[in-house]
Amino acid sequence: MLSNKKIRNISSNIAFSIILAVILFCTIFPFLWMLIASFKNMVDLLNIEKLLVFSPTVQNYIDVFSKYAFLKPMWNSLYVGVVSTGLALIFGLPTAYSIAREKQNMFASVILIVRIIPAISFLVPWYIIFMKLNITGTYTALILSHLLVALPLIIWIMIPYFESLPKDLEHAAWVDGCSRVGTFCRIMLPLSAPGILTCSLLAFIFSWNNFIFGLVLCTNDTKTLPMAVFNFISYTDVNWAGLMAAAVVITAPILIISLFLQKYIIKGLTAGAVKG
Repeated sequence: MLSNKKIRNISSNIAFSIILAVILFCTIFPFLWMLIASFKNMVDLLNIEKLLVFSPTVQNYIDVFSKYAFLKPMWNSLYVGVVSTGLALIFGLPTAYSIAREKQNMFASVILIVRIIPAISFLVPWYIIFMKLNITGTYTALILSHLLVALPLIIWIMIPYFESLPKDLEHAAWVDGCSRVGTFCRIMLPLSAPGILTCSLLAFIFSWNNFIFGLVLCTNDTKTLPMAVFNFISYTDVNWAGLMAAAVVITAPILIISLFLQKYIIKGLTAGAVKG
């Protein structure tokens, strides 16, 4: 006969498996339904009897790139995301390193306050400034607005990462004649690669998915992907099938990159959790 301890362990494992299955279903089902719906026409999409059995079509994806001209918004989102993330790394990594090594707690608190304040709070001042500078509707306006959110995010992810790296490595480099800047570039940055990948991906995801900045600061020429989704919504109806295909196009690149880099993302997010 099984002991009470074994019965409890088996019961706990079964309960854990059931809870995990429910969480996975709730997480995966919306993406799976979105993917399936993107291969349906409007008639099949609105017919509950054809939830799983239907005649697949790729016309929705053809319409996304031909009728709705998604290539330009994709390029705009990619350009703004890469440039804003790159600038945030250039300014954010040295700042995080300085805060971590010099214990600049007051400076860190100011950055934290900026991080806590909702990004939309800066939208009106940004718009007024950009209007005075006559750069509304340009890539510059979008990049600067996205940089406002990406920069504090990168700094606060990288501070604990730099704090977790032993100072002995820097001291050894200084003894060998390496400068402070050389130590940072040649030793600290390579060792911080998982953290850099993590914060870069999170900053890029924010830029890729951001809607509110684009709504106010974009024009037709600089329209990003979240704004392009508006084309599927009219006063009379919503092209749900095309909208699902567009959602797959927007989601797929980030999802694929995240799956390939998940090992580094987990390592980067947990790097500063335990010191010593």
